[in-house]
Amino acid sequence: MVKQPVISQERQRRPRSKARELREVRGMAEKTGPAALDRLIHERMRLGIVSALAVSDSLSFSDLKKLLNTTDGNVSVHARKLEEARYIACTKSFDGRIPKTEYRLTAAGRRALEGYLNHMQALIEVVRTP
Repeated sequence: MVKQPVISQERQRRPRSKARELREVRGMAEKTGPAALDRLIHERMRLGIVSALAVSDSLSFSDLKKLLNTTDGNVSVHARKLEEARYIACTKSFDGRIPKTEYRLTAAGRRALEGYLNHMQALIEVVRTP
C-alpha cells in the first residue's frame, strides 16, 4: 500500500508563496522559449553595449570603449558576438586615413533588449512584492 501525503488545511489555504511566483516566472521562460532570458544579452559587457546603443543612434568603437571603461579586445569580442546574433550592425569607414567603426542597434536587437528587460522586470516584481 502506498502512503498518500497528508496536506494540512492551513497549507492548502495559504496564498501563493514567493517561491511559487518565481517558479511561474521561470515557467515563463519555458513557455516563451529560451530567448525569454537572453543569455547573449545577460552578459555584463554585452548588456552595456546594447543599452548604450539603445539610447544613441550609433556609437563609434572608441565611444563604446570609453563609455564601458574596457579594452579594445573586450569591445571587439563582445561586439562581434552581438553582430553575429544580428543584434547590432557594424559600419566601417575611413576618416582620412583613420579607420572608423560605428555600431548601431538593429530592430532585432531592440526587440531582444525589450524581451530581456520585461523578463527581468517580472523577476523584480515577484521578489519585491510582500
